[in-house]
Amino acid sequence: MKKFTLGLKMSLCSVFCVGLFAFSDPETMEQYAGFLQKTLVDHYDASQENSQIKSYELNVTNNGFCRYKRYFKSGKTEYFAFKLSKFKDMNYLGDASAGKLFLQTKGDDIIVQTYKDKGGDVDSMTTQLMIPLKNVEAEDLNLIRDNLERITKLPMNP
Repeated sequence: MKKFTLGLKMSLCSVFCVGLFAFSDPETMEQYAGFLQKTLVDHYDASQENSQIKSYELNVTNNGFCRYKRYFKSGKTEYFAFKLSKFKDMNYLGDASAGKLFLQTKGDDIIVQTYKDKGGDVDSMTTQLMIPLKNVEAEDLNLIRDNLERITKLPMNP
């Protein structure tokens, strides 16, 4: 009888745990991307950009892409894009008031395109993207890294 009761308790405990996991709210790409979008845009530092930059667009999409576009006063446009699942590492050079965030990928996974350049339009690939940031604390950088690492571990990413 003791074995039956012990077996019943273990079965009920297992079913209860499975039920909790089944109804838990796992974090999704949308949550990570939303956090990254907000954080990068809130801390973006346009004052570090070349004086020739007219405007920029920085987007982290819900389908896992980071897109960064810079528009120059001369009409030239630079476009950078990479799939967040290809993230490898990041470095930050600077201090809490201003610095540069370098995002690195596993290989030549960052698309670089230039349009309306005097030297002609160029399509290439690179391993690193630099984003100028301001008013960013170590905690913010740790959260950025954590979110990027979690994206790389999502089951849909190779």
